[in-house]
Amino acid sequence: MSIISVENLHKTFRISKRKPGFLGAVSGLFSREVHEKVALDAVSFSIKEGELVGYIGPNGAGKSTTVKILSGILVPDSGTVSVMGKTPWQHRIETVQHLGVVFGQRTQLWWDLPVIESFELLQSIYRIEKSAYKSKLDELVALLELAPLLDVPVRNLSLGQRMRCDIAASLLHSPKILFLDEPTIGLDAVSKFAIRDFIRKLNQEHNVTILLTTHDMDDIEALAKRVLILNEGEIYLDGTIDELRKTMLPERRLIIDLNQEHDTVHDPEACLIKQEGHRVWLSYNPLKTSTTDLIARVTQNHAIRDLYIENPPIEEIIAKFYRHAELH
Repeated sequence: MSIISVENLHKTFRISKRKPGFLGAVSGLFSREVHEKVALDAVSFSIKEGELVGYIGPNGAGKSTTVKILSGILVPDSGTVSVMGKTPWQHRIETVQHLGVVFGQRTQLWWDLPVIESFELLQSIYRIEKSAYKSKLDELVALLELAPLLDVPVRNLSLGQRMRCDIAASLLHSPKILFLDEPTIGLDAVSKFAIRDFIRKLNQEHNVTILLTTHDMDDIEALAKRVLILNEGEIYLDGTIDELRKTMLPERRLIIDLNQEHDTVHDPEACLIKQEGHRVWLSYNPLKTSTTDLIARVTQNHAIRDLYIENPPIEEIIAKFYRHAELH
């Protein structure tokens, strides 16, 4: 059963365009050229309870607009949306009781207050019963290692610390659905790994349904089994990472460490990508070339130290997808 259902969603923004220069500013006081920007154009998808779905696309694709409509912040021009059986903008109070939202570039915490006071304000806003609040707070403090941060004003937190606190804030009322918009933006590698691990546990152990919007393809590959690719307000693909690979880049790479630095690997069914010293990168299509046969030929014709197989980076697949769809 779908916990989120979106059908034929449309949203257009009217944007005023001003002529450049001083005279343009003056004339803009009396008349302005207005044009329409289509943010969402007949978008449809559904998400089942407990799914973790990656929602990706370039800037301006309509990702954040979708999240705001699902949260009840924006009202679409047309189309239907159901979140836990409710229309978000018509039943906002009932809907937000089950939603958690994290915008990586904006905080829901109060800038000048210690973190714990922001949490207490959110307890009042969501009307969380005292014992349930304490239990959930203790759990989140332990999982996200927030104890040293609770008495620190939000303005004094690092970006990684603030993001952990924002995620905790979004979960205090135990939502069934979590919208994450760029949750690891600007974070160092250690903080990214910690937040990814927490998101994974939240989804797998607590069955929280998660819609993850991000430009970080490592986040998508580490967390999401299913991806929705959006561009210019339209969904171009709804499938798994493996389906995306097979459709757009059915390629694998054989990395070989040779005994002889100046040895060169040639194979009729593989393409040499590059060679750096002892290491050689070959690409091949596993649908046409047997991995076992390729390895057998390489090991028969060359003295090797080691070899291993990897998939191409997800960024390359996404880039090829956009080129294929004539997106720039």
